[in-house]
Amino acid sequence: MLNIVSDDLLTVGKITGHFGVQGGLKVFSYTQPMDNITRYQQWYVGDRLYKGIKARKHGKTIIAELPDINSREEAQVLVGQTVSVHVSQLSALPDDDYYWHQLVGLTVIDQDDRVLGCVESLFETGANDVMVVKRQNSGDGATMLIPYLYGQTIERVDLAASEIRVNWTDLDQPEV
Repeated sequence: MLNIVSDDLLTVGKITGHFGVQGGLKVFSYTQPMDNITRYQQWYVGDRLYKGIKARKHGKTIIAELPDINSREEAQVLVGQTVSVHVSQLSALPDDDYYWHQLVGLTVIDQDDRVLGCVESLFETGANDVMVVKRQNSGDGATMLIPYLYGQTIERVDLAASEIRVNWTDLDQPEV
């Protein structure tokens, strides 16, 4: 799951183990596709910045080499640490395309101007992405799933207003 570490850092993976005897690291990538993490040349591991990262896909994981990490023992110290990148390293997207981390936390409002809740997370289904929306005023943490289909269920995303306008009927909400 991609997470905002600060206003400028985005978590893109986690170090899960060491690889070999020369300081290689196994990294679980949160990016989609998973090897997108190899594009970033500067990683924050924990709170330390590493520049000149060498990373490659290896089966179902990523193998990375970080400067100044030259032994299995040095690599082992980093196991469990998160990998973050500065948002300036992200590629620019076309209009009406968004990174998931930009959508998390936005208020979801239906076609009748009713607030449905806030985007808690997103996930892929193969056919389309789906927003997990935490219902407004839900003391029990109830959520609803809304397909992320721009121009169909998603009418408009307004990052400045922190909202997503949807064409969606909440069957659990009474009619006004």
